[in-house]
Amino acid sequence: SFAAPPLIRSGPVEADVLAEVCRQVQLDPASVLRAEWVDNGPEWVALELGSLEELLAVEPAPGDHKVGLVARLPDGDEAAIEVRAFFPKDGTTVEDPVTGSLNASIACWLLGDGTLTAPYRSRQGTALGRHGLVEVDQEADGTIWVGGATTTRVRGTVEL
Repeated sequence: SFAAPPLIRSGPVEADVLAEVCRQVQLDPASVLRAEWVDNGPEWVALELGSLEELLAVEPAPGDHKVGLVARLPDGDEAAIEVRAFFPKDGTTVEDPVTGSLNASIACWLLGDGTLTAPYRSRQGTALGRHGLVEVDQEADGTIWVGGATTTRVRGTVEL
């Protein structure tokens, strides 16, 4: 687990940026429930969608923004929210199966405004055929912890 860094930029997303981000993830801006800067270093823009189905249907186009999508899951699910993370790479937009920095920044946003309470689980990677679960907790002093189980896929050394 790691302590979530504080947000260095938060608040509503400007209309022109929201239009660009929605174009990048091919969403109608009217389908976005909320849009928020959740920048803890990587300059994430988060969009809250109304359903898991909307979130999983997203097929991104090339763009310049780091975009996090979030949708609440029904009570009784193993997680409270589903998250997707998109970022530009080599002229296209790619998806990360599990993203600590995005989950940390979304936790700062959603715990901060009372949308969620800790502890909770975030699920990520479903659209890529992965099953990532991120554990989020918060101490009494407000420190947010983000973690989960990992699997090492590659080991090696670098010789200089």
